[in-house]
Amino acid sequence: MANVSVITVFVLSGLNETVNHRSIIFFLSLLCYCTILVVNVSLIMIIILDNSLHEPMYILLCAFFMNGLYGTTGFYPKFLWDLLSPVHVISYSGCLVQALVMYSFACSDLSILALMAYDRYLAICRPLEYHSVMSKHRVTKLAFFSWLMPFCIVATNIYLTSRVKLCSSYIGMLFCVNWSIVQLACFPEETTINGIIANITIIIYVLHGLFIVWSYLYLIKTCTSSLENRAKFMQTCVPHLISLFTFLFTVLFDGMMMRLSSKDFPQMLINFIAIEFLIIPPIMNPLIYGFKLTKIQNKIVGVVYYTYILYVLHNSQPL
Repeated sequence: MANVSVITVFVLSGLNETVNHRSIIFFLSLLCYCTILVVNVSLIMIIILDNSLHEPMYILLCAFFMNGLYGTTGFYPKFLWDLLSPVHVISYSGCLVQALVMYSFACSDLSILALMAYDRYLAICRPLEYHSVMSKHRVTKLAFFSWLMPFCIVATNIYLTSRVKLCSSYIGMLFCVNWSIVQLACFPEETTINGIIANITIIIYVLHGLFIVWSYLYLIKTCTSSLENRAKFMQTCVPHLISLFTFLFTVLFDGMMMRLSSKDFPQMLINFIAIEFLIIPPIMNPLIYGFKLTKIQNKIVGVVYYTYILYVLHNSQPL
């Protein structure tokens, strides 16, 4: 069955109530996106260029930061353009691509967090097997798979959405997500298979979350009996837990708001809740790992010190 939708352009109405504040929002959004780019790219380059950081945990962190760049790049450029434009529209195909990026970014984050939990479980609970199980080659393949599998699952959801006939072109959000497009269906019975696949997707990633929770509960139980393991847990697992709770809080809050579609909340609040998973985790995660993990912290201090020395030498005047 071919795509029978006659809609070629969607109107994003989420910005309609921000006319008087667009300059401030544009400045803050641009500052936020630049910060995300700087901190994530900096840590990615530090991990790639430093051979001592070519370890499983840091390879996964590199994939984590790359995924943050992937997701935010699917939102901020278009959002910044809309803030400068009097008309907020997006093409039908562009809307589907943006929905694909948003969902695959969120699902990939959870997949990578699950890999990190498994990595820490092996490192602390089964250290003798760690290097044989989590080799660099295997970790690289697992990191790639943790992005490819969510991408394929979400692409299936988006493909099913593309086959639904739509009777409206108005999306009451700042960006396109699959659920907001499905709600525009002319015939709700056409979306039954969409709902089934969407629920299967949710179950898959709920299982990811349960695995992560089980892993860390087991780690906490194991680490209480050993001072060395306790120190290792505090050093390497606490940042993962903070990332996990930040991710779950932002995504679950956004999902609840999207499903409820409550008219009792101000549009500005709804907008912020919708994009908080594109603001808080991409900024917090690099900062958490940068300050908490000793190896990365030392490299950052070294780079800053080296840059300062070069600056001093460059600006020093000969006697």
